[in-house]
Amino acid sequence: MAIPYLEPVSPAKTRIGWIGIGVMGAAMASRLLSAGYSLTIYARSPSKAVELQSKGAVIAHSPFDVAKCSDIVFTMLGHPSDVRSIVLESQGKGILAGLNPGGVIVDTTSSHPALAREIFTAARAKACWSVDSPVSGGDIGARDGKLAIFAGGDESVIKWLSPLYEVLGKVTYMGSAGCGQSCKIANQIVVGANLLGLSEGLMFAEKAGLDVKKWMDAVRGGAAGSMVMELFGERMIGRDFRPGGFAEYMVKDMGMGVDVVEESEAGRVPVLPGAALGKQLFAGMVANGDGHLGTQGLISVIERLNGK
Repeated sequence: MAIPYLEPVSPAKTRIGWIGIGVMGAAMASRLLSAGYSLTIYARSPSKAVELQSKGAVIAHSPFDVAKCSDIVFTMLGHPSDVRSIVLESQGKGILAGLNPGGVIVDTTSSHPALAREIFTAARAKACWSVDSPVSGGDIGARDGKLAIFAGGDESVIKWLSPLYEVLGKVTYMGSAGCGQSCKIANQIVVGANLLGLSEGLMFAEKAGLDVKKWMDAVRGGAAGSMVMELFGERMIGRDFRPGGFAEYMVKDMGMGVDVVEESEAGRVPVLPGAALGKQLFAGMVANGDGHLGTQGLISVIERLNGK
């Protein structure tokens, strides 16, 4: 179904709202500002908004106020519970309560597919739209506009949003509401496995007496190479655990694949032993007090298991 009552997206005409200005959200919002779009933002901690304000962003007092003066509202939050509160609840002061008919909610949070479908239904009941489009690529991808974006919802709406997505990275339409989130969960299962393999490879190389930097340079061009290695390998070797995404969020993301059963059309539930182990190890990071380190800090758990 088309959305003919909305103008084509352009910096001159399209008003953007943004809620969630952590490491990822701030970088993504900054790119839209640099592309010439006007942004209204909400931050629970206004001090975090100073840099975006200096680039021209306007601060609103609530998610409701952001939505009221925006055609499109992006969210980049921490957990599905945050998304539910900010979009649907907030005692009548949430995004959907303030959004004008024809408005669009774009949730880039790694959230739950069922919640994405619930928001889509609630938005359509108000003659609005919602898109679930979580992202992958970490802080570097967000900063450089090279995120992989997985979009679920109405395809015509996602095409309409393409000028914005092009500023942030490359979007792939995955299907109906919730499909973007399902894609991100599967993505995180693979990322977690790659981080674990890289952590164990580095540990083995070190124990074998190899120069770990030389080891990584030797294998990165072969089958062991991966985007995870390119993004995080040198950070892991250099003990740079600054977050592009918090380790505690991997517990949440992988948990949605392992713990939250979504039956397929055939009624089968996938058995994911690797994801279950990955979730357990990331949970170990959180238990060690390292939940706010970057995901590359997983190597610290492998080191602890090896007495380092």
